[in-house]
Amino acid sequence: MAQENTIVSGVAGRYATALFELAQEAGSIDAVKADLDRFAQVIATQPDVERFVRSPVFTAEEQTKALGPILEKLGIGGLAANFLRLVAAKRRLFAVSDMVRAYGALVDSSRGVVRAQVTVADQPSERVLGEIKQALKDVAGEGVEIDVKVDPAIIGGLVVKLGSKMVDASLRTKLNGIRTAMKEVG
Repeated sequence: MAQENTIVSGVAGRYATALFELAQEAGSIDAVKADLDRFAQVIATQPDVERFVRSPVFTAEEQTKALGPILEKLGIGGLAANFLRLVAAKRRLFAVSDMVRAYGALVDSSRGVVRAQVTVADQPSERVLGEIKQALKDVAGEGVEIDVKVDPAIIGGLVVKLGSKMVDASLRTKLNGIRTAMKEVG
């Protein structure tokens, strides 16, 4: 667990690590991850649920009570449901999205998976995507998984985040560098 503890830190990391250890003992790592991902998706897509989770106005009792029907509707039970109820009871529901991300990082680490986020200006062709994947596998190994994000604001090129490292080869960054250099000359 020493390596996994370095991946996550803070309150979210401590909660995620405790949940990961329990899920590992119960043999339910994937089921818990699926439940947490479903809950996080609802937070991300439902503004009312997001307000409920983040608002300091609700008491722990109110959050715990209101959480029940949400979990039931989503079909979340077992360890994940107990975890979410505990988080609500401890007034930490505002940090649940970070906990879900931290849990996912622990699952990835336990499987030797490294996540890379690649930001491009346009949706890449399959050939280009294959070349990016191969380049990242050459650097990070076979366990690399790529999440592609399209952001036209970078104009061209790409931005790669791999763990704590980032390479920004975007046209926007290069143009900003040229603009700064021109101001220094003039």
